[in-house]
Amino acid sequence: MDRFYLLKQRIQTESASLKMLYTGQSKTVSARSLLFTYLSRVNVPNSAILQAASSDAIRVATKGLTWLSIIASTSPFIGLFGTVIGILETFSKLSSQASASLNVVAPAISEALVATAAGICVAIFAYSFHLILKRKAYELSSLLTSQSEVILSWHKD
Repeated sequence: MDRFYLLKQRIQTESASLKMLYTGQSKTVSARSLLFTYLSRVNVPNSAILQAASSDAIRVATKGLTWLSIIASTSPFIGLFGTVIGILETFSKLSSQASASLNVVAPAISEALVATAAGICVAIFAYSFHLILKRKAYELSSLLTSQSEVILSWHKD
């Protein structure tokens, strides 16, 4: 959740900075922009420094997305594995009993299916947050690219 709010704040900052550039209220990015630190180090803005700033910001913004993707894709299988183990244990216990009725089998299998439900629940949340954060990182990237293009267009020969 912290990453979501951080990205949301950065998007608002970069959006306001871009708006100031578009409306002519400023000839450079806002002092709060992620590009500002990089631009303040050079005399003349160039595409290399702006690309480095953008790449650095996107790298930080997308940190951890791989883990969310891995969790989203593997948790249903881990849950299914837990269910299979639970069912195997149930059948093992049934083999030692003289008779097996639905009253004995149903609760044990129901308990085993909880693992699958838990895995699916984890996957839904992990995949949803993965997509949300990926979209926010794309928005941030788009805003940084737009600001870079505006800055570079003003400094062409």
